[in-house]
Amino acid sequence: MNTPVLAQPLAPFSDAYILKPHRFHDDRGWFEETWSAKRFREHTGVDTIFVQDNASRSLVRGVVRGLHYQRPPAAQGKLVRCSAGSLFDAIVDIRHGSPTYGRSASIVLSVENGLQLWVPRGFAHGFCALEPGTQIAYKVDAPYSPECDAGIKWNDPALGIDWPVTEGEALLAGKDLKHPALADAPADFERDGA
Repeated sequence: MNTPVLAQPLAPFSDAYILKPHRFHDDRGWFEETWSAKRFREHTGVDTIFVQDNASRSLVRGVVRGLHYQRPPAAQGKLVRCSAGSLFDAIVDIRHGSPTYGRSASIVLSVENGLQLWVPRGFAHGFCALEPGTQIAYKVDAPYSPECDAGIKWNDPALGIDWPVTEGEALLAGKDLKHPALADAPADFERDGA
């Protein structure tokens, strides 16, 4: 039976989930089913349809991507996993009126630990490569929309994210350096995610 051995909310959130698919090991290595709509729904209560798979590779340690989100009407839920190396993954609740608004959580995702993270709509998401050649793979339930692309400053002190790199060590895209702090960002989401 290929069910996750772990499916639990990522504190302090009740709707962001850590999942760990079961791995079948033998003398050749291992096999795992990385996605099942039925099992995902059973373990999280979330019923979603993914429309796009994305991947990126970071050549060196310290590449930071984020904190990204898409504004409505193109808001995205994401199922994130690490397909090579390891990464520090962080999320922030940006839903005004939510009891966890402005709070963050983080987790290390790696090929070795096999963990996945469900990032609901209304959350900003970012990550930092912890080793050269780190790859992230993620499913999204809405296609990319350049007009709705937005972000929050990755190291906004108000978010309390304990990044594994300093501002001087982090390698970011130019657009990510221009994101506002959460206090200066538009109110794109209400608690219900709309």
